[in-house]
Amino acid sequence: MEIRIGIINTGRELSFETSASADEVRTQIAAALDQGASHVTLSDVKGNSYIVPTASLGYVELGTEESRRVGFVA
Repeated sequence: MEIRIGIINTGRELSFETSASADEVRTQIAAALDQGASHVTLSDVKGNSYIVPTASLGYVELGTEESRRVGFVA
């Protein structure tokens, strides 16, 4: 699943793919915001970790979980 995170006062967004489901990511981010945590940690399919400060979150866009199609579709 692709995740795009907009960070306040930054022209670029953070974009990566993760093996977690949309519900898992949504729950993790919502829990961090509800508990007043200073940051949220996410990881991608390559094993990289991203630590994003919750105070700087502009938006979080969760992509679809279906795999991309390869080849020609009629």
